[in-house]
Amino acid sequence: MNIYVGNLPYETTQEDIRKNFEAFGTVESVNIIQDRETGRSKGFGFVVMPDNAHGQAAIAALNDKDLGSRKMKVNEARPRTDAPSGGGFGGGGGGGERRERRW
Repeated sequence: MNIYVGNLPYETTQEDIRKNFEAFGTVESVNIIQDRETGRSKGFGFVVMPDNAHGQAAIAALNDKDLGSRKMKVNEARPRTDAPSGGGFGGGGGGGERRERRW
């Protein structure tokens, strides 16, 4: 089961998250998402637990639990979409007929 973990303090480590989730079962992996340019945590990540029942138990127990100075948001991760994440060039308006203005 892939689990989203959000609202993390920026100083949270993968080991901090692993310790919280291991109380509910085997943790296959922990991945905190980091900014590509700065390397700083973006404040969210993902935990993979192979057993769905253990994952659901972790979600129920850890959602809104204090971690550092924040309350974690924990829920089942939604599948990624293939849609672009923005930052591209927007389509311009325009179109229509251009007329030269004469006075």
